[in-house]
Amino acid sequence: MFLPHMNHLTLEQTFFSQVLPKTVKLFDDMMYELTSQARELSSQNLEIQTTLRNILQTIVQVVGALTGCVQHVCATQESIILENIHSLPSSVLHVIKSTFEHCKNSESVYSGRLHIVSDLLQALFKEAYSLQKQLMELLGMVCMDPLVDENDDILNMVMVIHSLLDICSVISSMDHAFHANTWKFIIKQSLKHQSVIKSQLKHKDIITNLCENILVSFQSCLQFAEQMTQSDAQDNADYRLFQKTLKLCRFFANSLLHYTKEFLPFLSDSCCTLHQLYLQIHSKFPPSLYAAGISKAQQEEIAGTFLVTLDPLVSQLLSFQPFVHVVLDSKLELPCELQFPQCLLLVVIMDKLPSQPQDVQTLWCTESQGSGAPARVSLLKAIFDSFEQCSGELSLPVQLQAVQSEGQARVAVTLYQHVCVHLCTFIASFHPSLFPELDAALLAAVLRANMITSLLAMDAWCFLARYGTAELCAHHVTVVAHLIKSCPGECYQLTNLSVLLRRLFFFMAPPQQMEFIQKFPPKEAENLPLWQYISFQALPAELRRETAQEVCRVGAAQCRRWLSSGRSVAELESLNTVLSALLAVCHSARDALDIGQETAVVEAGSQLWAFLNTNLVTSQTCVQQTLSLLFPLLGFFIQTLDPEVIIQVVTLQASLLKFEPPDHVRLAVLDFVSSLGKLVISPDIQDKILPNLSSVFALLLADRNWLLEQHALEAFTQFAEGTNHEEIVPQCLSSEEMKNKVVSFLEKTGFVDETAAARVERVKQEKGIFWESLAKVTLEAAEWSCSQPYAKRARVECPVEEEYRAALQAATRALETVGVLLQRAPAPNWLPAHMELLQERMDMLKRRVLQDGT
Repeated sequence: MFLPHMNHLTLEQTFFSQVLPKTVKLFDDMMYELTSQARELSSQNLEIQTTLRNILQTIVQVVGALTGCVQHVCATQESIILENIHSLPSSVLHVIKSTFEHCKNSESVYSGRLHIVSDLLQALFKEAYSLQKQLMELLGMVCMDPLVDENDDILNMVMVIHSLLDICSVISSMDHAFHANTWKFIIKQSLKHQSVIKSQLKHKDIITNLCENILVSFQSCLQFAEQMTQSDAQDNADYRLFQKTLKLCRFFANSLLHYTKEFLPFLSDSCCTLHQLYLQIHSKFPPSLYAAGISKAQQEEIAGTFLVTLDPLVSQLLSFQPFVHVVLDSKLELPCELQFPQCLLLVVIMDKLPSQPQDVQTLWCTESQGSGAPARVSLLKAIFDSFEQCSGELSLPVQLQAVQSEGQARVAVTLYQHVCVHLCTFIASFHPSLFPELDAALLAAVLRANMITSLLAMDAWCFLARYGTAELCAHHVTVVAHLIKSCPGECYQLTNLSVLLRRLFFFMAPPQQMEFIQKFPPKEAENLPLWQYISFQALPAELRRETAQEVCRVGAAQCRRWLSSGRSVAELESLNTVLSALLAVCHSARDALDIGQETAVVEAGSQLWAFLNTNLVTSQTCVQQTLSLLFPLLGFFIQTLDPEVIIQVVTLQASLLKFEPPDHVRLAVLDFVSSLGKLVISPDIQDKILPNLSSVFALLLADRNWLLEQHALEAFTQFAEGTNHEEIVPQCLSSEEMKNKVVSFLEKTGFVDETAAARVERVKQEKGIFWESLAKVTLEAAEWSCSQPYAKRARVECPVEEEYRAALQAATRALETVGVLLQRAPAPNWLPAHMELLQERMDMLKRRVLQDGT
């Protein structure tokens, strides 16, 4: 086409601004007519067919004419200022977008008659393609004129970029190469004119579109990889498509990386999108439970080509406070499939923090409760929270690649190992000013109800004890000891603290151990609650002997004191602590006891045993605890135990199991009966022990509780391997199913055959169920539970009916205890008078009940 040779501004004023709006209107009218009449198109209706083809040919000519206009401007030697030709880009972009949209929707527009106009549609697409290429060439030559009204020039360039962004949404599924080139141009122009357009760009739209393109390309890449895995073929069309799509993923990721780097201060409202992008990608990639099944070769290729670009993206975002708030949001709730990726992201962040300035480390490692700002948890708390949510990945367990050491092959590790190693590495580089946050986070995690999370915190704390100074370790042990002593009663927090104390005690240096003994001397009964949790193996030989003997001496004296007093059930709790401390000595320092001390323990245990019977055990919780401590304690001295006591113990166990006692009592029964394998039972008492013993094993081996079943198998195996009374072994196995269980246990084979895929599906279902339940737990439900009320704590009111029931149950238990005492010893002189008073009160209460009823 011919255009007059004149400067751009004159051309704009005399031609572009006059002609192009009319051209666009003509174009839109023709497009409308095409769409409206396309429904009537058919092979028989030649008139409509001719009309539509003529319209399409005209549109192709219009697009070609616009291409000529753009080429003319490009061919001039004059520098191109966008404001001087602003009508041209806006009109061309409108035509390009409408053309691509028509081509994209052609199947639905022309329905089954597309073949009639397909040649012209192809020609139209090619013309629009050429027009856009020519326009991008022109825009690449544009200079931003500082003399022109800055706002107009900026708005024109921003309009161009946003229009190209809209075009990208249209062509994304039509031509991947063209789509990528358009994006490359958008990023290039955004960076080129960054200084003047940065505050006007729709950054959120650009980031969102880039992230969507990454996810779509990545999903396609995984589909091709999965198809190759299923067909076991590499050298085929699928593999070429896989590589092509993978390169597209990398291109979009690099584009996102460059854009994020340059425009980071403007991306506050895009941080959630970037966070979700990371999580979504890792949720679809192994070892996620929700990942596609792809080969190791493809996994490595994807990781090496595409996933590596996510690492610098995280590095760029580390110091950006809005990103920190999004990742550590206290109200962050993720679906099951994104919980594992969140854990991986937090570990990656943790690895990068040591190389960051102190203010960035502080930003991540401290909580935020400021007014107006969203609440933010610390990184360490977030890691423990996220780790706790990965129950499925921990139980499977998923395998991750460990950090490769120099000269060593990469090895697979479990999620627990992965998090623990990186957490300990992080602790080793922790800034001293942040140690209060570290202590608080570790303690809070240790006190959690989730066992595996508590163990992770303990492992990290033990690393800190080894890595730090002896004084730091001693300080931590002292703090934990005081926390244990301040616990108001039995609760899971006390259990967790006791395990931590036992483990930390091994890392104390001997001088600090001596200081601990002086601080909490075992000769004082009030310190036995601590010594019951300590392994005496952690002490040097001489110190172990002295301390163990001191605990044994105090413990035996406390037992005798209780036996010689009123034998109050209310005082059994303190007695149980004594028995637990004696049991700790037997477990870890029995060799330190002399014969006299062993005899004292056996005598105390035997006398306590005489106090117990089935009725008392089944009705009193604290008596059950006494029994669960006595069984293993007596088992330690099975060789010197009075045969009559052994008979009584086994007889009571056989009758007690029929009442289905609590799990801890049944576990204690197993401790005792397994020790009988070491004993040669004399013929004159075999008929009093062996039948009950076989009954005990049969009942416990048949238990459906998986933990008890496992312990029962272990105890039975230990007994069977050590006993001289082999004839009893088959009597304990009362069914074929039980025999098969024992055989499978001995051969270390599973009871249930399960494929790897079935196991993953089961774990996913379990995780969903567990997470649903966990999400419903309130803060109140997580409060410490204990067997007695807190001191100075208001009583929680319950419905009146429940109070009546609780009071009557307590009175019934008290009367049963009196009955048991009367069987063992004569009644004191004051008892009849008190019984009369009780009877009078009962009669009075009965009369009041009858009066209220009438």
